[in-house]
Amino acid sequence: MPEVFDLAIIGGGINGCGIARDAAGRGLSVLLCEAQDLAQGTSSRSTKLVHGGLRYLEQYDFRLVRESLKEREVLWRIAPHIIKPMRFVLPYLEGMRPAWMLRAGLFIYDHLGGRERLPGTSVLDLTTHEAGRPLKADTFKTGFEYSDCWVDDARLVVLNAMDAAERGADIRTRTRVVDARPDGTVWRLSLANERGVAARQAIARVLVNAAGPWVADVLSGALHRNARADVRLVQGSHIVVPKLFDHDRAYLLQSPDGRVVFAIPYEGDFTMIGTTDRDVGGEPAEATATAEEIAYLCKTASGFFRSEILPSSVVWSFAGIRPLHDDGSGSASKASRDYVLELEAHPDRPPLLTIIGGKITTYRKLAEHALETLAPVLPRHVGLAEGWTGSVPLPGGDFEMDAVPGVVREIRGSHAYLSEAEAQRLAIAYGTRALRLLQAVRGRAELGQDFGHGLTEAEVRYLIAHEWARSADDVLWRRSKLGLRFSAQETAALSAFMAKAA
Repeated sequence: MPEVFDLAIIGGGINGCGIARDAAGRGLSVLLCEAQDLAQGTSSRSTKLVHGGLRYLEQYDFRLVRESLKEREVLWRIAPHIIKPMRFVLPYLEGMRPAWMLRAGLFIYDHLGGRERLPGTSVLDLTTHEAGRPLKADTFKTGFEYSDCWVDDARLVVLNAMDAAERGADIRTRTRVVDARPDGTVWRLSLANERGVAARQAIARVLVNAAGPWVADVLSGALHRNARADVRLVQGSHIVVPKLFDHDRAYLLQSPDGRVVFAIPYEGDFTMIGTTDRDVGGEPAEATATAEEIAYLCKTASGFFRSEILPSSVVWSFAGIRPLHDDGSGSASKASRDYVLELEAHPDRPPLLTIIGGKITTYRKLAEHALETLAPVLPRHVGLAEGWTGSVPLPGGDFEMDAVPGVVREIRGSHAYLSEAEAQRLAIAYGTRALRLLQAVRGRAELGQDFGHGLTEAEVRYLIAHEWARSADDVLWRRSKLGLRFSAQETAALSAFMAKAA
C-alpha cells in the first residue's frame, strides 16, 4: 500500500526544504521529493547574502525589504555557524546616485527592519580608511558602510532538510515525481529514481510545487495542467577571482547602467563578484555564465579596483536561474524578488499550492505563509506552534551568535590532533554537529583516507549518512566549496570512493 502523507513537496531547494521543516515541526507528515541533489539548482547559485536588498528600495518594494531586514538577525540567530554579519562599503562616485539619495536609502535601511545587533551605517573617508586602499587611487573619497549578513546558501538548504528529517519528514533526493493525479480528495503520486526506474507510489492530501525554475515544467508535465504559471526566468551569474583585498568587508559597486554588483570575500583566498540579470529560456540545469556576463562583471569591478580584473583571472563561474513572478516589468533587474503563493483548492479535487519567486533571505517567512495559506485544507496536528522556526536552531546552530571561536575550542579540546584551521573549517560548516561527526574518532589515523585540503573519509561518510551526499560534486560544491581547491586527480579519487561508499 502506498504511504499517505499530509503534505507532499516537489523541489529540494530552499523554499521546499523550508516548508518541509516548518510542516514537520508542526506535526504534519511530510514527503519531499527532489529530482537531483538538495540545492543543486538556484539555491546553491545565489550571491550568498541574507540581506534586505538595498536596491529594492528604489523599486518601492518596502514590504519585501522590511520582511527581509527583519529576517537577517532571525536567521543569524538560528544558524550562527553558516551565517555571519558582514559590513558592506558603497563607494560614492559623482555621476552615479547622488549622495543625498544614498544617505536617505541607508537611513531607511537602518530603521525599517528592527535591527538590534547589526551595526548601523557610517561614513568612511576612503582616502585614509583601509577599505579605500584596494580602490582606484584619487577616484573615491567618500564611502558609506552598512550591515548585512553572508550565508552558505547550499548548507542552509541541507540543514533545513536535516531538521525536517529529524522531525519525521521523508526526504527523498534523486527522486522525481513523474506523475501526480487527483484521486478523489487526495493526490496519487508516482515516483522514479534518477535512472527513471519506478521507485514507489505515495498519496498526499496536499501537494506543493516548489520546483523553482522548473515550476512551470512540473505543472505541464507531472501535473498535466494546461494552466501557465506566471514565471519569468532570470539568470544571475557570478565569477570568482583571486582575492582583491585583505580585509573582511564586501563592496557594493554601482555600474554605469544603473545596476549594482557585489564584490565579496569568499573562501579565504578569493573574491566573488556578481550578479547579472538577464531573461533566459532553455533548461535551467544547463545555466552557465556567458562570456558576455563574465566580461560585464570584470569590466564593472575593474572600474573600481586598482587591480585589473580580466576574464583570464576567473577561477570559477556559476549561474543560477531565478524563477521570478512575471509582474510585467520591462527590465529583468527591476522584476520583483517577492514571492507569490498560488493556491488551487476546489471541493472536488485535492489542493495544490504553487510557489513562484522568493529569495534566500525570506525563505522562512515564505514557509510560514505557505502553511498559513494551507491551514484550512490541512489536518490539525499537535506540534510546535506557528513561528517556531525563528527561535529553534538549525542543526549545529545551538550556540550564541558570534561564538564560533568557542565551538572551535570545544572541538580541539576533545580532538587535539586537529589543527586550528581544520577545527575552524569544521565549526563553520557543521557547528556543534562537528562533534557528532568526530564522535568515534580518537586520533588522526581514524579519520581515514585523506582526500586533500582537510577533507577526510570520516567527514565524507558523515555527509553520505546524514546529508544525502552521493557524488563528489555534492561534497565539493554544495556541502562545501572545496572544489575551488581540488585538482582533477583529487576529485577523481573522491569520486571513486563515493561510488563504492554511497
